[in-house]
Amino acid sequence: MKTNMDRSTQIRAMASAPRLKILRLLAEPQKHFGDQWSADPAEFGVCMTLIAEALAVAQPTASRHLDILRQGGFITVQKHLKWSYCRRDEAAISDYLDWLRAELGAQG
Repeated sequence: MKTNMDRSTQIRAMASAPRLKILRLLAEPQKHFGDQWSADPAEFGVCMTLIAEALAVAQPTASRHLDILRQGGFITVQKHLKWSYCRRDEAAISDYLDWLRAELGAQG
């Protein structure tokens, strides 16, 4: 179970249009990043450089957004050679949405 600090980090991660866009893009990595040549985007993750290009932002800006998503637990990052690859953590996203529904008193 997440602590209040973890939840506030998650809320902060979700409170950004670029970060939500990243999560949407990573939901269908083959569709949005199928031309990634260094690794299968669905199996291994998507290179941070391609995410920056998809957002049309500088790499440091994309890296900051990705780090906040990682801190919130919504993505995992693995390094391979000189690249870092990102994947959604579906279980963490589902847990957050369940928690948010319960907090808001929404019916499932």
